[in-house]
Amino acid sequence: QVQLVESGGGVVQAGGSLRLSCATSGRTFALAALGWYRVAPGKEREWVAGMTQDGRTKKYSDSAKARFTISRDNARNTMYLQMNSLKPEDTAVYYCAAKKLGASEYDIWGQGTQVTVSS
Repeated sequence: QVQLVESGGGVVQAGGSLRLSCATSGRTFALAALGWYRVAPGKEREWVAGMTQDGRTKKYSDSAKARFTISRDNARNTMYLQMNSLKPEDTAVYYCAAKKLGASEYDIWGQGTQVTVSS
């Protein structure tokens, strides 16, 4: 089993920055990819960014591109989402997610961390 625990959410003013962390544990060698999703009030879940397990390939949604950076620290077994130039529309619960080898979708989820951007 793989466990994901997010941290780093909070309240920030528009234009500010936050860094989310996702601590991973368990059978992480059996993962194909890691990523971030978010759920904004009244909206459906939205994919934000993802990376392959080896960290070589990274992709971003159009809303995250140029403002967010996904990365990982293998020594700490932690994935990060650096969010800059935050906008009120970035307000959401952010979830860390993982995709097992052979899976077609992300199927392991953290508990989520709230990000609120005030105008």
